[in-house]
Amino acid sequence: MAKNHPTTVSAQPHDYLPAAGRDALLPFYDRLTALLGAGELHRTLLAQVGLADGLRVLEIGCGTGNLSVRAKRAHPGVELTGSDPDPLALAVAERKAAGLDGIRFERGYAQRLPYSDAGFDRVLSALMLHHLDDEAKAATAAEVRRVLRPGGSLHLVDFTGTKHGPHGYLASRLMKSGHFSAESAEPGDDILRLLATAGLDATLVATRRHRFLGRVGYYRAGRPA
Repeated sequence: MAKNHPTTVSAQPHDYLPAAGRDALLPFYDRLTALLGAGELHRTLLAQVGLADGLRVLEIGCGTGNLSVRAKRAHPGVELTGSDPDPLALAVAERKAAGLDGIRFERGYAQRLPYSDAGFDRVLSALMLHHLDDEAKAATAAEVRRVLRPGGSLHLVDFTGTKHGPHGYLASRLMKSGHFSAESAEPGDDILRLLATAGLDATLVATRRHRFLGRVGYYRAGRPA
């Protein structure tokens, strides 16, 4: 069952990007991301993952838990963990997962995951990586490799450059992330390089241009057996 977590946060500035950019906007986050087409991205990503009963799955940067809960409902036999540094978003995720067995949400940072080596068969990430600076991205890729079992895989969807359409504008103005990578000569170059440097066998599975989200890429990166 989902575990309860404190919902209070420090009055000090966050050392993470809240799910909606700022705590006060969290009640509107799910509605906004739905309007922007996040559900379509989640469906497409999960179709590539190959989930099956008994697999241990981790979502990094799970936010309010939409992808994790969708995966759990579609594949009740998987054991699913959602990890995010935002305790308010995790509280929302826990409410969505009420009544579901084998899913939990825990506070953690993607660049220093609180999990043992080789503990997961799959790692998921949806529109999270672009929020990190280069150092945190490299640390996150290394952590993903560490927590994956040999033969396990990361499945990731994210923007493939600076031209993100309205979501990119909202992210930079509202969420103030400011860490979008430069447009590559070939879509996905930066992310593929990042994952390969971490020792993962990375592939750009597909790219899509969404009306509201702009161009996104779907990636698979396996830990060698």
